[in-house]
Amino acid sequence: MSNEDRLNPRLNEDLHFERSAGPPDYGYRTDKPVRYFAVADETDTVLGYVWANDEDDAAAWQPRPAAGPKAFNGGFLWEMKLREFKARGIAPTVALDELVRNASDIETGHVVAGSLAEAPSLAALKELASGG
Repeated sequence: MSNEDRLNPRLNEDLHFERSAGPPDYGYRTDKPVRYFAVADETDTVLGYVWANDEDDAAAWQPRPAAGPKAFNGGFLWEMKLREFKARGIAPTVALDELVRNASDIETGHVVAGSLAEAPSLAALKELASGG
């Protein structure tokens, strides 16, 4: 067998993956009431909502589909900020309050003044976001 006929073991060995821990993150689901606020872009178009629930240690970004790609892409920095709060051990609604008071470093939108509210469930907030 010539060198050209030999198989490179890096190309035919089985891959072995190891699961590793990712960054700390709040949960993404709850069936309990959620507190939330609206986020808008520079034209004051609502892009989505940041929501939280302490009982289920949950908080996330809920995009508003009618706002288009900016709604989905814009949530990334809000999610990253939530991860920072989780890493510091801060309760979800405390993180929410902190974002309402000081989110000036998030470039993908601003908190809509006076939009802090409560929805009876995450499903209700998703319906609001979808225009229902």
